Amino acid sequence: MKAAVVTDFASPLEIREIPIPEPGPGEVLVNIEASGLCHTDIHAARGDWPVQPTPPFIPGHEGVGRIEKVGPGVTSRTVGQRVAIAWLGSACGECRYCIGGWETLCEQQTNSGYSVNGAFAEHAVVRAAFATPVPDNVSSLDAAPLTCAGVTTYKAIKVANVAPAETVAVFGIGGLGHLALQYARIAGAFVIAVDIEDHKLELATRLGADHVVNAARENPVEAVQRLGGADVAVALAASSQSFDQAFASLRRGGRLVCVALPAGGTIQLPIFDTVLKGISVIGSIVGTRNDLADVFALHAAGRTEVVAMERNLDDVNESIVDVLAGQVAARIVFRL
Repeated sequence: MKAAVVTDFASPLEIREIPIPEPGPGEVLVNIEASGLCHTDIHAARGDWPVQPTPPFIPGHEGVGRIEKVGPGVTSRTVGQRVAIAWLGSACGECRYCIGGWETLCEQQTNSGYSVNGAFAEHAVVRAAFATPVPDNVSSLDAAPLTCAGVTTYKAIKVANVAPAETVAVFGIGGLGHLALQYARIAGAFVIAVDIEDHKLELATRLGADHVVNAARENPVEAVQRLGGADVAVALAASSQSFDQAFASLRRGGRLVCVALPAGGTIQLPIFDTVLKGISVIGSIVGTRNDLADVFALHAAGRTEVVAMERNLDDVNESIVDVLAGQVAARIVFRL
């Protein structure tokens, strides 16, 4: 099968022909139809984070395809069923986090395209219990970005407890941000979209943002504060400065939701303002399997729109360059 492989952190991905993996007990083999390119895949390929994957490995955690083979003991999934392969490749199912509804915090979890091979390939193996079924009326092209960008931002809005008529500022309008603003609107919020690219802000306006701010041309903190400040600021740009701006844009009682993971990123919180203004800082990791099922249900009902461009897996390195240059409006999805 064809696969895009990280051989080392200093080299481009290599397109290789490798054997099709066999599903083990409790696993299924998925024939991948579409696989989204997430910024996390770029971090993985470059070894940007403190806990690094071990080359060689196959990135990709927005994979969608049909089950081609089931391993021993699998009864919950069937051959031909269309499923999604998400970041959460598996969890123990027994720890306090798993049984408490926070399987994404499980210390024994595996992560697709990071600790186990992912979906930048024609086939991938995944634990059957973590292969989330995709509704028939959600296309594979749409389902791929929803599998990470969708469920991640859905969870961010959910943990922020966004209420109707609150103001949500979304910092970073791209693969995640264009969905975050839609989930904020579904929750009944007014949305301020912040980015440095006009074409992304135009997309935000089309998707229903109430206000847009170009942070390359004006101070985004001052611009958001002129609008009354934000009740919630969702930090989605891979920039530490953007996190600082998101924090400073909050009104009293506001909530900063940290989602993006810039390499080497840190934030410095002013203790006086945080305490006196009653500010909350929330770290939001990807959503659970239940959250992903909700994301698919909302999309199947016509509540969200996915903006993505199709490319071939052979173009993976060029696609990474385009994402880093801000030339992609939202998401790139590889067709396999």
